[in-house]
Amino acid sequence: MNFDLNIEDTREPLPPFTKETAIKKIRLAEDAWNMKDPAKIACAYSLNSRWRNRDQFISGREQIIAFLTAKWEKELDYRLIKELWAYSENRIAVRYVYESHDTKGNWFRSHGNENWQFDQKGLMSQRHASINDVLIAESDRKFFWPQGKRPEEHPGLSEMGL
Repeated sequence: MNFDLNIEDTREPLPPFTKETAIKKIRLAEDAWNMKDPAKIACAYSLNSRWRNRDQFISGREQIIAFLTAKWEKELDYRLIKELWAYSENRIAVRYVYESHDTKGNWFRSHGNENWQFDQKGLMSQRHASINDVLIAESDRKFFWPQGKRPEEHPGLSEMGL
């Protein structure tokens, strides 16, 4: 599917956030990232969105697409769970964990925190991510749903003790 990267559609839920709308926004982001479609994901960010991801600084949708494409070329069988940490009027803090393996078959569990800021259209204008990778044995994996969205009945991070 082709997306016009120069159009800024409204993305509900819109700020100001309540606990319920913040959780919905987080789940929509989690679902999108688990589907691994960089162009579709990029459209949830403002045209001039700024990211800090670990030690990388990214600006705009084209760079977001390039970043995500490269990410999923090296982080294979990627599965992600996000959880609300805090929220305010137009900001959401998220903690998350994802599992993936590299081309050599080494499995990792990556623990992260993100701070998000949204514009009035509900598009993310800033994303600041800090992430730590932990090497795990394949037998220690916890995320086994089929590639794509996490099933609704699958436990979240807190329920899994993560």
